[in-house]
Amino acid sequence: MTAVLASAGCGSLGFVGRSQAKDIAQVNVSSPELRDGKPLPREYSCHGNQGSPPLRWSSRPLPQAKSIAIVVDSHATSESAVHWVLYDIPATTTELGPDAAADPPEGSRQAKVTSGRTGYDAPCEDQANYRFSVYTLSDKVDLGPDAELSEILKEIAHLTIARGRLTAVNIE
Repeated sequence: MTAVLASAGCGSLGFVGRSQAKDIAQVNVSSPELRDGKPLPREYSCHGNQGSPPLRWSSRPLPQAKSIAIVVDSHATSESAVHWVLYDIPATTTELGPDAAADPPEGSRQAKVTSGRTGYDAPCEDQANYRFSVYTLSDKVDLGPDAELSEILKEIAHLTIARGRLTAVNIE
């Protein structure tokens, strides 16, 4: 999986490598439940039952923004994985409430992630970095409902005009 994403210009699931970055604006990502560099609360892991955590984001005005994508991935010593991809979120949306994977914004879509599940696949690896990345896209992801995860991630990388992330370290 990592090799596929790296070859797609997604280097370490980061999606846009330095050599490809044009003028990528910064997105500020926050959450009432998560703190950058702090552990992921147990209730948002496979040890809990809260589903996806609430997220908020903001950036400078981007008139060319057409949609938002959320990607949650992890990096552990044993393996890397994608836990959630929610895309085609309306560009006017600036936050998701708790368990948005169970009730995503109208018009948005969720990809089948590394585990083969669609939606938020709660992380389980106690010792890992969990990145909650928000991407502002210049268009909607124009792929069919059966598109592979790697295709969706490539398209997100191609359409990114702004990005930001909040990283949780380990699970509480």
